[in-house]
Amino acid sequence: MKYTKLGNSGTVVSRMALGTMYFGDETPEAESLAILDAFVEAGGTHFDTSDVYAEGRSEEIIGKWFATRPQDITDQVVLASKGRMGDPGRGNDLGLSRRHLHRALEGSLRRLGRETIDLYQLHASDLTTPMEETVAFLADAVRAGKIHYVGLSNFSGWELQRFVSTAEAMGAPVPVSHQPQYSLLSRWVEWEVLPAAINNGLAILPWSPLASGFLTGKYKRGEKPASDTRAGSEKPLYQWTSSDYAKSDQNWEVIEAVVRIARGLGVPPSHVALSWLANRPGVTAPIVGARTLAHLTDNIGFVDLELDAETTRMLDQLSAPIAPGYPYDDFGQGQRARCVEGSELQPQQPYENGSEHPTGRS
Repeated sequence: MKYTKLGNSGTVVSRMALGTMYFGDETPEAESLAILDAFVEAGGTHFDTSDVYAEGRSEEIIGKWFATRPQDITDQVVLASKGRMGDPGRGNDLGLSRRHLHRALEGSLRRLGRETIDLYQLHASDLTTPMEETVAFLADAVRAGKIHYVGLSNFSGWELQRFVSTAEAMGAPVPVSHQPQYSLLSRWVEWEVLPAAINNGLAILPWSPLASGFLTGKYKRGEKPASDTRAGSEKPLYQWTSSDYAKSDQNWEVIEAVVRIARGLGVPPSHVALSWLANRPGVTAPIVGARTLAHLTDNIGFVDLELDAETTRMLDQLSAPIAPGYPYDDFGQGQRARCVEGSELQPQQPYENGSEHPTGRS
């Protein structure tokens, strides 16, 4: 396993985070505990969960793991959870209000059996609640010792920057991390979200790094997914995600390239996709979900794979997202570029992949 700092904090985390969304739902308790054990034995230190995963059962299982394993082992874990989601039919049962976050945090601490959550993340933004109210609550929670660090998830670029600036203006703890959806099949965050995170020193913790399993190579273009896979599931969320990924010819070209590269290197396709992502600018650790122990075993080895420059450049170009138009198209990007004649100065870009701008499209 490899390790790195969690953003601008002094805490160190493993270069792979374990996603536990399946625990207590598709993954039974016994296998969930075995996955946690195997991850830690392999050197993993970062658990990621949420109060809404399996209606709280994911946190309960992780709490049982902490309660039944030796302290010298559990002390190595950096525990991350999230709050914000809830019942949309009941107005106060979700959001980033002080009232809801208080109840969400207390519930998470109870289920986890912990006095402190290392990284408490806002699961999404909430434009209804004043940002100052949310920032103040989190500052109080840090002072009370209930959380160590603040993180964000699913924020847009301007929301992320506003949150950081608001926290700074209030003298409150600033976020140390951000969780966006990010993979070879989902790179739109490179236009605004990732530059904002990188500019503020936030750790980037990508979720769905294997694009709902499409980057494992188990799905084939034109073939109906098996019923025991996520793409073949009857769950509406999985059906929507699968349809979104499967309808793009560009996605299939990327998937097929990943499979070819993996075959040539003698590794699983997931290692190629995860290695590419883990080495993108600003990325601290992909959050890799493991529905089974075999999934964890198949994927964890990616940390030892380093793609060569030519392979990386090819994947960059092949997967570059197509701009929807101004200000992300070539014209819009050109407005922000500046070269000083007669000097070696180049436009500053957060993504150095040999292209004119972060998307890899020149």
